[in-house]
Amino acid sequence: MQVSQAGIDLIKEFEGCHLTAYPDPKTGGEPWTIGWGATGPDIYKGLVWTQDQADDRLINDIEAREAIVNQYVTAPLTQGMFDATVSILLNVGFGSATRNGIIRLKSGEPSTLLAKLNAGDYEGAANEFGRWISPGSPVERGLKRRRAAEVKMFNS
Repeated sequence: MQVSQAGIDLIKEFEGCHLTAYPDPKTGGEPWTIGWGATGPDIYKGLVWTQDQADDRLINDIEAREAIVNQYVTAPLTQGMFDATVSILLNVGFGSATRNGIIRLKSGEPSTLLAKLNAGDYEGAANEFGRWISPGSPVERGLKRRRAAEVKMFNS
């Protein structure tokens, strides 16, 4: 599956586009972010992009997340479910030994969201979106709005 235009629009709405790298609101530094929410070792303080660079990176980042969802989610998804899952994956991340993510937890186990998706428990999976909001952080309010929009798309 591929993300629909509605899914791309949702991501753009919540990420916003910044052509100058800015610090993470939670840390005041790393990870630096630019474009439509792009982060990584190639993003650093003082970096400036063109709109084309930002748009190209967003497409590349979405395509990478599409591949992950297509690989790790084994249950059938509607377009809305797929779009919402790619959006939250793009925002939260895959997961690693040091950081919980949408696909893998620090423990190495799959996230509850992924486990419920793969079990066909779509209602339970939708309820998991609201757990990924960074409680007490400066971004909590915005993440609550984003998760509500993702759940609405997931259930559409």
